[in-house]
Amino acid sequence: MKNIDENIKEKALIAKALENACEYKDYRILVDKLATEGKTTGTDQKISLVEYTQLNSRRMKRWDKTFRFSEDSLEELKKLHKPALWLVITESWCGDAAPSLPIMNKISQENNKINLKVVLRDENEELIKHFNTNGALSIPKLIMMDPTSLEVLNTWGPRPSTATQMAQEFKEAHGSLTADFKENLQQWYNKDKGQNISEDLINLLALE
Repeated sequence: MKNIDENIKEKALIAKALENACEYKDYRILVDKLATEGKTTGTDQKISLVEYTQLNSRRMKRWDKTFRFSEDSLEELKKLHKPALWLVITESWCGDAAPSLPIMNKISQENNKINLKVVLRDENEELIKHFNTNGALSIPKLIMMDPTSLEVLNTWGPRPSTATQMAQEFKEAHGSLTADFKENLQQWYNKDKGQNISEDLINLLALE
């Protein structure tokens, strides 16, 4: 449990990040613009990250158009009436963010009690360090808060539960995640059609 000073610091970090946060639609415009210009978000402009940004621009466009909720997920979303503020930390080159952010956006469109905001990791170093994942600055990272008090209710990321288990088992067997594993993971995302992500996120809201 956080003490008073830690709680104050956490809320200050979040409030500062929210000053420069953008809507999902503006983030998508930014990613598409950078992809066209041969650039990427973040401090590192190496070619591989630019190529990932271009790939993710196409992937996100596809997810925006094709994702559909299951009937069960839609029923669960209808039951949720408590307002929530979602602040997601990401970068345009992040492969795991490509399916996750469009689905977060779809949830916020389906349930207008959810307010989704986006910030970039490299512009919010203290924030991502505070919300690290087992010591790593992994993205995407979703922070769910009470919209009035900015009290953190829960976090999610960087991967949905099934993908997290897949990555953990691969690391245990091979030591680190390879390029082949990451490609296979993208294929899994496509086959799953975003259902694991949406179920995780709806469960997160239900736990509030």
